[in-house]
Amino acid sequence: MSALVRSTSFRLGHAGGDDWRQLYADCLAQIAPLPADANFGLVYVTDLIAGELPDIIKRLRRETGIEAWAGAVGMGICATGIEYLDEPAIALMVGALPPGSFRLFTLDNDAPPASLTQPAPGGERLAAGFVHGDPRFAGVADAVAAVASAAQAYLVGGLSSARTAPWQIAGTVVERGISGVLFDDRIELVTGMTQGCSPIGPVRRVTAGADNIVAEIDGRPALEAFKRDIGDLLSRDLKKVGGLIFAGLPVPGTDKTDYLVRNLLAIDQQDGWIAIAGTVAPGDPILFCRRDRAAATADLGRMLDDVARRAQGRAKAGVYFSCVGRGPGFFGGDGVETAAIRDRFGDLPLVGFFGNGEILCDRIYGYTGVLALFL
Repeated sequence: MSALVRSTSFRLGHAGGDDWRQLYADCLAQIAPLPADANFGLVYVTDLIAGELPDIIKRLRRETGIEAWAGAVGMGICATGIEYLDEPAIALMVGALPPGSFRLFTLDNDAPPASLTQPAPGGERLAAGFVHGDPRFAGVADAVAAVASAAQAYLVGGLSSARTAPWQIAGTVVERGISGVLFDDRIELVTGMTQGCSPIGPVRRVTAGADNIVAEIDGRPALEAFKRDIGDLLSRDLKKVGGLIFAGLPVPGTDKTDYLVRNLLAIDQQDGWIAIAGTVAPGDPILFCRRDRAAATADLGRMLDDVARRAQGRAKAGVYFSCVGRGPGFFGGDGVETAAIRDRFGDLPLVGFFGNGEILCDRIYGYTGVLALFL
């Protein structure tokens, strides 16, 4: 399946099917003719053709003349009004940006090189960026935070998701660490995030715990607060909370609508502690939340309204980063998220993917959707 969406400064191509060479050819045909002075591209491929990514990137550079490509592998990818999951697919978008207004980077530690953050030739400062990361990289969260801090840039993006090769693209294929593209302040972006979980109790306080173990909440065994918030029905059979109930770690300085969702790893019913996929310390705020389709659908609409208000009808193209825990399996139908974006913004050229974590500002979230629009 393929479709053609046009913009004056961006071109979009996407296709799904069995033969990656045909998919590539279909995408290339859709972006022709290239925008005048096209110099930047984003490309996302499903993990079923991840092994072909080196060839795809080489061909794109050779046949479009565009050297600067960024992107990632996902178990699902998306384009305007459509989502491709569990099938070979490619989605790519090319654009013409001011010369010198962006730079690609790769990083496999948490110390960005000085060259990454130097001003553009015209003296413009870095302002924003798209970042992709390898979920297997132990330092991925620290690296994202380090790039955001060093470049003083607002980041959006996601961690690759794949059964075999969670690769990224930054000019060429990147097999570990993080990578992406940083834009200077000549590139104007509007961004928004939507949550996939909703709080089921108040913001509480960790009073004992370390690393990923929450031992006490509000001076009592953590399990007591957990059971109080999830209710009697689930408390009687804690085996049912897996994949339904999560820990939420509120972001300092914000209200409880901005929180990092983390999986529950273990519950010790004898000693009353809870293990989560995150780190805590005494004094940290914590809440419990539930995956909720109705609340997530409403919050998606809220986010789109907010982004549309700030874009003021000037959007030229978009990129959407969603979680593999969302999509059809969560929303109960194919293409719900991208359909909502198209309903709000029309046939805006859009690409993106479903990842193992979503990046906003300087943090990695989970079960969220992050939208960025070029103005």
